[in-house]
Parts: sequence; C-alpha cells; structure tokens
Amino acid sequence: MSLSDLTRPWRAFSYGFLDASAKREMRRKMIKAVAVPGCQMPYASREVPIARGWGTGGLQVTLTLVTPKSVVKVIDQGADDSVNAASIRRFLTRVSGADATNDTRAATLIQSRHRIPEEKLGADQILILQVPNPEPLRPVEPNMSAARRMHADADYGRLWLTLYEQIVRSGRVMQGASYPSMVNGRHVMSPSPIPRWDVPKLHMADHLTILSAGREKRIFAVPPHTRVEPLVFDDVPYRVEDHAGVTCARSGLTGYFMNEIPQDGGGAAYEVSDSELGAKAIRHAEGGPDETGATWYVNGEMQG
Repeated sequence: MSLSDLTRPWRAFSYGFLDASAKREMRRKMIKAVAVPGCQMPYASREVPIARGWGTGGLQVTLTLVTPKSVVKVIDQGADDSVNAASIRRFLTRVSGADATNDTRAATLIQSRHRIPEEKLGADQILILQVPNPEPLRPVEPNMSAARRMHADADYGRLWLTLYEQIVRSGRVMQGASYPSMVNGRHVMSPSPIPRWDVPKLHMADHLTILSAGREKRIFAVPPHTRVEPLVFDDVPYRVEDHAGVTCARSGLTGYFMNEIPQDGGGAAYEVSDSELGAKAIRHAEGGPDETGATWYVNGEMQG
C-alpha cells in the first residue's frame, strides 16, 4: 500500500465547514434541547479549527445555524475586538459568506463567551453561549453517572446545601459566575460562566438561547418565554453585582456591568463590559445618532 492509496483528490469543504451528517445531528440535539429546557443532551462533538476549551461547542452550533443571509456577532467577555472573538468571527464569515456586525440589534446569531449583551434581544435573534462546564452538580457530585441519576430524580438537595453553607460561613451566597438556575421548574442548569448580572436576562426572554460545551459534548437550551430562576432561599434574595453607581471611564455610561481595571497607586478605573454599548455611547457623545436599543438594565435595575 502506498501513500497515494490512502489519499484522495482535494475538494472543497462543506458549506459552513461541518459536514452534512454533523449538522443533522446538531439540529436533532438542538430540537431535543429546546423540547426539554435545561436538560443536557449528549452529542458527538466534532473537530473544528480551534482548541478545545476555546469555544468549540458554541462554534459548532453557529456553524450549524448560519446561512448566507445570517448576520453574525461574536463577543468574548463583552468585547467584540478580543483575539478569540475576532478569530471566530473571521472564520465564520469565510466558511459561510454571512455578514458580520458588532451591533447587537443587527445580529441574527450572537455567539458569546461569558456575557449576554446589555441591549435586549428579540424573537428573531439566537444567543449561543460557549460553556466550559455544563454540569451544575459537578462540584457536589464528581461521578457523572450519579449526577445524571440526580437530574432524573430532580435531586438537587446538595446544591441547596452548598448555598446554605456559603451563607452560614460568609453571610451571603458567594457563588459568582455559573450560578445554578432552575429552568422551567424542572432541570437545574449551569448558565455558562456568565455573571449573576446576566442570569435574569434569560428569564422569560423573547430570544432562544442555546448553550453548548464542545469539550464535554453536551448541549442544552432555554427556549423563548421560559422561566429561569436562580436557586435562592425565600429569606435570602438573589443579588446581582452592585454596579449601579459605577461610571465607565471611557464612555460615561452608568448602571451597567463594568470591568474593573487596576491603576497605578492601588486605585481602579471602570469600563463598561459590553464594548459595543460603550462605543455607541461615545459616538453619540461626539454628535452622532443615538444607536442604543432598549437595555435589560436601567441605572443598575433590571427592567420587567
């Protein structure tokens, strides 16, 4: 046998990079995930040209859903211009012919790592969240077979115990990102490493959210108009990060989720995490039109 016997002539990739079989499986699993909100569905995660742990799950979902008419937005912890976001966005446009945008309102597919945009999403938009660890029970039950049985039985007592212990030891719930949340009154999910600030944006939202973990080979979803309720005790209300009185040093925006930037001398400056929201505010301050759409939060308070 020679090397030529093991090769074949070059031919173009399938549209959107993934082959038809992979896309069929992804679509089936997405439909199942929508039908059972918050429940993890296993799938055969394919190889894509980025490393595991850098967004392969979200990328596979986007490659499955993208069409030449799509408008794609990719963000990394709120920023459109990070290396990871720019590289994924460039890859998506090259293999699909879809347009790319930084404007949240103009996008039809929004792939994100660790953040949900501050501007509200509509029914014609799909939010795709990259998930490193989809299993909310892993901190309390490392045996995944046992964790699956606990999900089947809706046995989440250990999660409640963990939250109780945090309150006893620290006086408040210390869970930050990936706050465990009950979906549709049945399954507890780990809503990606989004901050507590972003979890209420999933509750009864108009848009579809698909969460995918390529390394862990799990996909789950939050359909539109579905209840997403963080696990909280009746006498200890859910609290988001206190950024209501913090002002962005670049754009002057106040009342949105901020990144803290250490400064020389021990102080700190703040910059709005949603980079495009800040860019819109700067353009408006310089005399341009107000391009900002309705936002989930106003002055640090979640809107109904």
